[in-house]
Amino acid sequence: MIYFRGCTAREKETTIADATENLLKLADIDYTILEDESCCGSVLLRTGFEKEAKKQIEKNQEQFKGKKILTSCAGCYKTLKQDYDGLDVIHISMLLDQLIDEGKISLKGKDINVTYHDSCHLARHCKEFDAPRNVIRAAANLIEMDNVKENSLCCGAGGGVKSAYPEIAEQVAKTRIGQALNTDAELLITACPFCKLNLKDNDIEVLDLTEFLGRVLDE
Repeated sequence: MIYFRGCTAREKETTIADATENLLKLADIDYTILEDESCCGSVLLRTGFEKEAKKQIEKNQEQFKGKKILTSCAGCYKTLKQDYDGLDVIHISMLLDQLIDEGKISLKGKDINVTYHDSCHLARHCKEFDAPRNVIRAAANLIEMDNVKENSLCCGAGGGVKSAYPEIAEQVAKTRIGQALNTDAELLITACPFCKLNLKDNDIEVLDLTEFLGRVLDE
């Protein structure tokens, strides 16, 4: 299995990649990483650079062929699953759900209230609602926000908005943070590094799902 870290977890939110690798080692999962890992092409596709994205996809396709690919990023998962040809792809939330169910990762529930932000790519686009929630409920009390699953609010960063219109991205993030604060949860958890990047540094601590599990296991 290839652990495809993705640009954000590889370059900006590196603690997510570290937490993911720690969990894989804990569960005795055999995996490799690509030392020369390049972008999956998601950003190019979502911002309209289709020709450039096609070249990037063609470049990556051959090295992925015949391999199982694990992603941290919801955007990478959607792109590799839907825009590449016939790849075997799994998002980290799905793998963790399986590992907990199989007893390969053992969790003791903590009396802590958390809430969960559905990323657009994982939830609305790929219809994966249950896996991250199953993982969270194995370790904490999940309190849902007003808008969840296919009706979840965007974090504000996708589609190039954070780069082109940072003030809009910030406004959208604050709206979502407001919903999280209304739950009185102690933590906001997401399963997308890009969402974490845009939602953090507000009035509630934001963790990736892997970072949250790492913290629970360490306590």
